[in-house]
Amino acid sequence: MTSKNKLIVGISGGVDSSVTAMLLKEQGYDVEALFMKNWNDQSEDGACMWEADVEDAMMVCEKLDIPLNTVDLSSEYWDNVFKNFLTEYKSGRTPNPDVLCNQEIKFKAFLEHAENLGATQIATGHYARISNENNSYQLLKGLDQNKDQSYFLCRLNQKQLEKTLFPIGELEKPEVRKRAEQAGLITHDKKDSTGICFIGEQPFRQFLSRYIPPDQGLIKTTEGQTVGEHEGVFYYTLGQRQGLGIGGVKGASDAPWYVVQKNIAENELIVAQDHDHPLLHSHHLTASDINWISGKIPETPFKCHAKNRYRQADQECVIEKVENGNYSVSFTNSQRAITPGQFIVFYKENVCLGGGIIDSAS
Repeated sequence: MTSKNKLIVGISGGVDSSVTAMLLKEQGYDVEALFMKNWNDQSEDGACMWEADVEDAMMVCEKLDIPLNTVDLSSEYWDNVFKNFLTEYKSGRTPNPDVLCNQEIKFKAFLEHAENLGATQIATGHYARISNENNSYQLLKGLDQNKDQSYFLCRLNQKQLEKTLFPIGELEKPEVRKRAEQAGLITHDKKDSTGICFIGEQPFRQFLSRYIPPDQGLIKTTEGQTVGEHEGVFYYTLGQRQGLGIGGVKGASDAPWYVVQKNIAENELIVAQDHDHPLLHSHHLTASDINWISGKIPETPFKCHAKNRYRQADQECVIEKVENGNYSVSFTNSQRAITPGQFIVFYKENVCLGGGIIDSAS
């Protein structure tokens, strides 16, 4: 197809966004790229963390013969994503900044900037798909179930989906890399980015301590025995095994310890040696700030499936509305380590219905 309408691809310097740009140009779109600088920070050697990525993005755009724009959205990221991230951690919850980043940066600030540059649509390298049924846009899981990123897109709305394309959502990751290699793109074998959205891979506790001062407290067993000290309950998440620093405990086996509870009021971390300790299992949770992608609130009780963390298999559940616009979610099967601050995302088969923030589990 050919299109005279300008389309701007969010390019990150990775293989997924590189192939996204390539596919759209092959399809006849008037493609430009936009690199977002969202985090002003330096590594220990003084190098800006985004410099290597923008260099890769420049080389890809030169290869594809498409213009590259840049925009600094670091203040928007700080105000609309990172402040919330810190507030949640300070309160003892475990946030998911990637979901909020998509909502506030990639599909809001980025979309607005792209429109200011004359674009009528944007595209990103997410593994997800969009369909239009009866003038209603649906967000679908990506074809590659191992890479599906619909979970992180649960906060999108109809206007955003109308203006967005996900070209690689129809491909599996090996095929994306193969196409990049065949096209001679420098990013074809580049390692996938991990870590916090736009901040990258850093020692997490060390990174967080720059913004939240350590607050030492006791690590106790479920029976009340002190078995160690922690630097701050906000550094840990439910079900965590690594990094507890618990040595040999008198009367205990050599089995690993797990965080089973965070006692915020007493600044205590509660641990047990049972991977499936009863304190880690719940059949119910409450969630707030639910976004329904269709824009229509379903009648409850409502049966569907849900994920309470990324990469989890879909879990059968029933949603019921409670007071103040909050929802109660009951699972058919017990769920391990439901974590306040994380997102619960709802599905009907391959359709992502939306999602909200987990407040508590019981």
